[in-house]
Amino acid sequence: MQSVVNNEEISPELTIPDELLPIKDDQRKIGKLAYMSMWLGDGFNIGNITVGSSIVVAGVATMNLLQTVVAAAIAIAIVSLIFALNDRFGYETGVPYVMQLRLSFGKNGAKFSSLFRGVPSLVWFGFQSWTGALALNEIAKIITNNGFNNVAICFTFLMIVQLILSIRGFKFIKNITSVVSVIMMVSLLSLFIILLVNHGSAISQTLVQSKGSWGIQFFGFIVAFLGNYTAIFESAADYSRELKPGISNCKRGFLYFLPIGFSYGITLLTGAMLSAVTGIASPVDAMSHIFNNHVIMLLVSLFIVLGVITTNAVANITPTTYVLTSLLKLPRKLSLVLVTGLAVFTCPWLLVGDSSSQGLTIFIHSYAIFLGPLTAIILIEYYIVRKRKVDLDQLYRDDIRKINWKAFAALIAGALFALTQIELSWLIGFAVSAVVYLTVNKLSKSDTANII
Repeated sequence: MQSVVNNEEISPELTIPDELLPIKDDQRKIGKLAYMSMWLGDGFNIGNITVGSSIVVAGVATMNLLQTVVAAAIAIAIVSLIFALNDRFGYETGVPYVMQLRLSFGKNGAKFSSLFRGVPSLVWFGFQSWTGALALNEIAKIITNNGFNNVAICFTFLMIVQLILSIRGFKFIKNITSVVSVIMMVSLLSLFIILLVNHGSAISQTLVQSKGSWGIQFFGFIVAFLGNYTAIFESAADYSRELKPGISNCKRGFLYFLPIGFSYGITLLTGAMLSAVTGIASPVDAMSHIFNNHVIMLLVSLFIVLGVITTNAVANITPTTYVLTSLLKLPRKLSLVLVTGLAVFTCPWLLVGDSSSQGLTIFIHSYAIFLGPLTAIILIEYYIVRKRKVDLDQLYRDDIRKINWKAFAALIAGALFALTQIELSWLIGFAVSAVVYLTVNKLSKSDTANII
């Protein structure tokens, strides 16, 4: 039976920020529909479209439509499965991801390993915001009849808006995403249909008739599609701890699979088709190229901006804030300000050019080197090593074990092997770290309870 300790039962002498304490059952306000809407809104975003557009490089498709659909389906299945497995810790305990890492890596080790989640989400925050700024700049150009054209100002404005909204809290974010997800779904489905109806021949010539590859390139795109979500399902506890109690594991699995499968699948295909039609990798520039109608472009750009705001709030700002709160013991609002400032210095404009979005793909493969191994370690720790038995009072103590070197040995081994084939980094790292961590725990005579 798992030990779950309420907030007031955590030892009072501990210096843990309130934001990192377990959320009690009666404090969880997110229902099933709102939770699905949150992931639906997260899936319909410009970053996912850009990942889809990476299939086409300089107007030439590196995979055909069938290969793209199959790769996306495999990636979505893996994403949903790991989400359902990894969300269980946060759902059953109310504890955030940065504290979950203590189980595997120890107190100080958790702080270091949390950076592998925090840094990618910080870069995604900057990238999403820059892309949203491009769309916001299009809106300003249309409204002012080209009298205004300054992406940097739009970027600054959008960062400030997101900061203000995030300060309002997770419940406010949930309410926003519930509305925006519907708007994004309608707008992107409309774009999907418009591309098929008006540009079917170009799509057929570039995507359908392309030979593509079922080899290393195919599996590389599975990793790219998977890697786009790995940072999010890695910190599943940050989201599931907000979900109302009483939902079975199977039903929670569908809360991920249905919205992510639908929204992510559509956005990936839309990105591929958009790039195939225009030969432009940046979705905002590609859409401005297709739509000469200012009213349509105004609406599309507005939807992009809304999608950026909801995606960042859910997938990027929240987990990075938890990481900073844990590392520096800062108040939540101050952490949010710092996260926003750091995102500006990630230089997001370097990830995507007009002819190719390969910079974004390389970035995803790079952080997947560490997140594949990290995912394997935390799942094995919770399900196999501890068999879901966790003493939360011990987990939150200051005198717990500082570093678990077995976890770091498995992490390093997985990352090193992942480097041998960067296109398959997540899959290789996950497999190697799983084997190493299982082996060292089996050979070790030490009691795992000493870690916490």
